[in-house]
Amino acid sequence: QVQLVESGGGLVQAGGSLRLSCAASGRTFSSYAMGWFRQAPGKEREFVGGISWSGGSTYYADSVKGRFTISRDNTKNTVYLQMNSLKPEDTAVYYCAREFRSGRYDSWGQGTQVTVSS
Repeated sequence: QVQLVESGGGLVQAGGSLRLSCAASGRTFSSYAMGWFRQAPGKEREFVGGISWSGGSTYYADSVKGRFTISRDNTKNTVYLQMNSLKPEDTAVYYCAREFRSGRYDSWGQGTQVTVSS
């Protein structure tokens, strides 16, 4: 089982940027695709984007496409979420997770809060 710890959240003004990190324990990190999700108060968890095990492929929800970028460094067992041009509607708790099977995720981290003020 992989353990994941997110960090990098905070309060930022609209139009600003943040970079989230997701550090993984375990030797199998580089074998799996990873995903980022978010959950705003009173809303269901939403898929933000994902990255293949090698980092060669990334995919994003339409709501963040062109503004968010996912990358990973398998030597550091870390996946990143670079968020630019942030909007108040991006306010949420952001989670990373391991894609253990196509479209199936586990090993959720504790999340990191992102708040975008208008």
